Amino acid sequence: MLPLIVSFAALPVSGAEFRARALHWAAGFACCAYYESNGLEYPGGPFERLLAVAPQAGPAPTTLADLRGWLAQAPSAAPRCGFLTYDLKNEIEALHSGHFDGLQWPALHFFSPETWLVWQPDSVEIHGETPGVLEAILATPVPAEAALPAIQLMPRLPKREYLAAVEAIREDILNGEVYELNLCQEFYAENVALDPVGTFLRLNAASPTPFAGFYKWQDRYLLCASPERFLQKKGPLLTSQPIKGTIRRGATPAEDERQRHTLLHDEKERAENLMIVDLVRNDLARVARTGTVQVPELFGLYPFRHVWQMISTIQARLRPEVDLTEILRATFPMGSMTGAPKIRAMQLIEHYERTKRGLYSGSLGYITPTGDFDFNVVIRSLQYRAGTGYLSFQVGSAITYDSNPAREYDECLLKARALLDVLGVERL
Repeated sequence: MLPLIVSFAALPVSGAEFRARALHWAAGFACCAYYESNGLEYPGGPFERLLAVAPQAGPAPTTLADLRGWLAQAPSAAPRCGFLTYDLKNEIEALHSGHFDGLQWPALHFFSPETWLVWQPDSVEIHGETPGVLEAILATPVPAEAALPAIQLMPRLPKREYLAAVEAIREDILNGEVYELNLCQEFYAENVALDPVGTFLRLNAASPTPFAGFYKWQDRYLLCASPERFLQKKGPLLTSQPIKGTIRRGATPAEDERQRHTLLHDEKERAENLMIVDLVRNDLARVARTGTVQVPELFGLYPFRHVWQMISTIQARLRPEVDLTEILRATFPMGSMTGAPKIRAMQLIEHYERTKRGLYSGSLGYITPTGDFDFNVVIRSLQYRAGTGYLSFQVGSAITYDSNPAREYDECLLKARALLDVLGVERL
């Protein structure tokens, strides 16, 4: 069935108002996924702006073995939308996750939408066989923005314990256990009444990123403002773009340029980035044609609303017999969220952290009908379970032997700034 193509000029509301109505409409379904690029340029291109819904949760893959069989079903014109949690590591390696989990996402989840919308520069395409979608979206009200309730965020890992953990990890590095480890911490609140769609729209406005997203599964919501790509496939070309290296934006153009220069020449940040580049090169080599792994950009600097990020690009040409599940077994979780060597880093992460990571440091993405895909890294994100009122976000940083514990803690707070602003929390 051909899509309905609607020009923005023909809509009775603005493009932003239509998007808000579409998201509120989509949130009424059992499953929905929204991918947002915010019109930003990015090497390899950002997310496609795509909204997908399914009226029933229905049977869905929850393991990599399930996913392989599900993807092998009859081809569909619809994209496949879903997520991978960090804890999928336990299926890939002999690992476990035993910490508290206030959200309880499945290890992975994908669905094939009944209706999906694709945004073009001057129009929106409505796909699927359900009649009256445009009329239903236009008839969906956007609730007036209400004052946020006072939210009392609490750390799962108190600051003093975080600082002690950084020192202990430095000792592990000195003893040769790891070269680098990504240590994360959770801040959470309980019994929170939140409008997930309205909060996502505020977050996206406060911190526009090329790999933003909104996902609903049952009563769980992901509100994601990620600047980082995990893995993209275009034809035989695989691209990974890990972020390692962060500094705040300057208040003036001159200060901003000084900050950019400082990050570019920060030996610790460059060392962190290079270690993860080497890890990703090795991961991709497991599924790539021999001799095709390349690093077209090393230590690239990219400005976002609140921070500069150091991003490197690693590419490889995929062997033709390798499918998505084999790619994930070779590359997931992404090295930028574990450390190196990866397996030992994940074992130590389980020792030092206090929260099951779940969807944080996992991945949100979509698979096209041709088998291409694009997945982000779930960072700079809020997670919410409406049934219990549990609200959570996690932040982290890469620990090396040169790490200063107080500086690492401050970096975590810098990465949380947009989330705190959206929640109306001045300080932790």
